[in-house]
Amino acid sequence: MTGRAPLLARAGMRIADICERFFPDAYVFALAAILIVFLGGLAIGVPAHSLTMEFGNGFWSLVNFTMQMAMVIIGGFVVASSPPVARLTRRLAQIPKTARGAVAFVAAFAMLSSLISWGLSLIFTGLLVREITRRAEERGIRIDYRAIGAAAYLGLGSVWALGLSSSAALMQATKSSIPPALLPITGVIPLTQTIFLPQNIAMAAVLVTISIAVAYFSAPREADAKTAREMGVEFQPIVADEITAPRTPGERLEQSPLLMIAVALLMLVWLFFTFREKGGLAAVDLNNFNFIFIALGMLLHWRPRSFLRAVTRSVPATAGVLIQFPFYGGIFGMISKTAISHRLAEAFVAITTKSTFPIVVAIYSAVLGMFVPSGGGKWVVEAPYVMAAASAWHEHLGWTVQIYNAAEALPNLINPFWMLPLMGILNVRARDLAGYSILQLLFHAPVVLLLCWLFAQTL
Repeated sequence: MTGRAPLLARAGMRIADICERFFPDAYVFALAAILIVFLGGLAIGVPAHSLTMEFGNGFWSLVNFTMQMAMVIIGGFVVASSPPVARLTRRLAQIPKTARGAVAFVAAFAMLSSLISWGLSLIFTGLLVREITRRAEERGIRIDYRAIGAAAYLGLGSVWALGLSSSAALMQATKSSIPPALLPITGVIPLTQTIFLPQNIAMAAVLVTISIAVAYFSAPREADAKTAREMGVEFQPIVADEITAPRTPGERLEQSPLLMIAVALLMLVWLFFTFREKGGLAAVDLNNFNFIFIALGMLLHWRPRSFLRAVTRSVPATAGVLIQFPFYGGIFGMISKTAISHRLAEAFVAITTKSTFPIVVAIYSAVLGMFVPSGGGKWVVEAPYVMAAASAWHEHLGWTVQIYNAAEALPNLINPFWMLPLMGILNVRARDLAGYSILQLLFHAPVVLLLCWLFAQTL
């Protein structure tokens, strides 16, 4: 192919090249964020001793969440590597016929699946990229691995919080989950007033459309593409190990499906009663999400040996999560347990007016998300003063939650925190994905701010 690449493709390649050179590893990013928050606390008068102590106290505050995220990776990988799902992945990988089409297809799949579950989107789309990439190389199609990897991340970087796994919306819809200090301010806000608002559905549709278009037109031509193999990444098909004839009584137990079926059915019965008691969506949390995937993985693999080998293959992908999430816990501690949070609240209330409220909420939520990358955890910190201000200005409380959700996803396109599971699956670094993620951010940020303000005028 001759001639210059389209403008958006040139911009994507240029930003990707810059990020490969200057964007730090996710671990370095976390260390830098710690120092920024620490120095910011000192600047507003927080004693160094307090910051130090809250950093240490918060270091292990995300242990449960760290384990949950590791299990998201393991459970997703186990399900995806089972023979039935591996066959589905191979069929899906045959749909795109061109390099750019593959990038757009992955972008669409990532975002639409994230509206159901961000965990499902992150894992399944990452494994789909592995299969698409492998098959493309067999057919001689050159797909830019950086572009398609960033496309797989779009669910977490765009619309996940506008869908059914929105931490803030689910929390506000469940009385028992709302912090006691927040309940008198907001009351219970049903999902019909948050994620099922027509304005929210319209915003999700706009963002999905824009993201797919940017992913398609920014993907490099095949002649300019940097493939997975050129980046030193090679994948084997995701299939279960072949079962050999058992030679001992112990091996017969390892290959017998009876124990697996019995325990998996017990887990599914527990899920049935839990969902019935809590009422459908109220039971959707990370623990139950992981519980479902483990039970499905057991049923789909059928035999203990196959299941355990799939778990073993998945564990290396959890390395970044296990070592880096505790450092983010330290950041969360410094912000939420010192005067930093109070000073942020004062500044927020002081600068908002009724006309600027939606935009200020969006900008503030996006900026704070760089340092507290947790949709639910950050909402607990931010909601009391944000929702109090919303009530004071007679703003729609449900839409305020969705403003938070739409803006909260924006820093995900830069912050490597949520990239870690995908990086482990794709065997890439943050700098490999950041270029095309930043390009998406340049389009997303103004659109999100405009729609948050515009739709607020209709409620």
